[in-house]
Amino acid sequence: MTSSSTTVAPAVEDRPAIDRAASRPERRRGLRTHSPLSPWLLMAPALLAAIVFVLFPFLNTIVLSFTDAQPLVGGSFTGLQNYRDLLADPMFWVALRNCLLYVIGAVPPLVVLPLLLAMLVRKAVPGIGAIRTAVYTPVIASVVVTGLIWTWILDSRGLVNSVMSSLGVISSPIPFLTDEYLLLASSIIVTVWQGLGYYMVVYLAVLANVPTSLHEAAMMDGASPVRRFFTVTLPAMRTTMLLIGVISSLAAFRVFSEIFVLSGGTGGPGGRSSSLVMLIRESGTGLSGRLGYSSAISIVLFLLTVLLMIANLRLSSRKES
Repeated sequence: MTSSSTTVAPAVEDRPAIDRAASRPERRRGLRTHSPLSPWLLMAPALLAAIVFVLFPFLNTIVLSFTDAQPLVGGSFTGLQNYRDLLADPMFWVALRNCLLYVIGAVPPLVVLPLLLAMLVRKAVPGIGAIRTAVYTPVIASVVVTGLIWTWILDSRGLVNSVMSSLGVISSPIPFLTDEYLLLASSIIVTVWQGLGYYMVVYLAVLANVPTSLHEAAMMDGASPVRRFFTVTLPAMRTTMLLIGVISSLAAFRVFSEIFVLSGGTGGPGGRSSSLVMLIRESGTGLSGRLGYSSAISIVLFLLTVLLMIANLRLSSRKES
């Protein structure tokens, strides 16, 4: 009795293991039932949208830049005539100058000021959440709404001129929105004001990852807060500052909404404060719009943007090395 039970028991106990081992190949074969086309089917909607709304318009713009096409009228091939007209157009050079001035005026504040704000609001003190919310609010506000608010502030009868006139600081209103360069400066202020909160959040995320041991070691060496900022914080922020510089410079070079809203859609006196994007809009809209010419400006803007991005990346790599 004892010997029979000892011989049967192992067979009963080993049977489930044998069954599991026999079923493993079937399960493995069952996991390989998907087709090689399955990933492409999942990507198909996104690829279709990219082709229809990105790739095709880009290629169509290149083709139109070599024609004299107009809305509702088929154009004929003109070669490089649109590009020759563009180089001879004084408004193109004015718009290009305004874009360069915009980059020079907007990028440094957008790199430096958000870092200083992040340093001020990073500590958890009572009321700091309300301050962070107030700084970030312009980021989620519409550019049109922001432009209208600043139009009311900077108008000849707006808040700034009214207060300064009542205080006797000025005798006549300052033409913030009607002077060629003051309009650009006002637009730069709006851009910086609206971008401070966004880049502040980026800096806050990076500051949270700076090791506290570095600050503690600097404090033990007797470093002041200012010295710790330049020796510990800035080196840790260098890559982020370069990234923000690239992003903000590309956005500043393609500025449109701020100048358009503050100038009432005119681009300043005689259009002298227009940007390249505004010039594309002005030359390509309407039944008599020059689609070929506006497409040529678009291609030039694209090439200038790529060159600016490459220059920023090369400068970034040199600073990193």
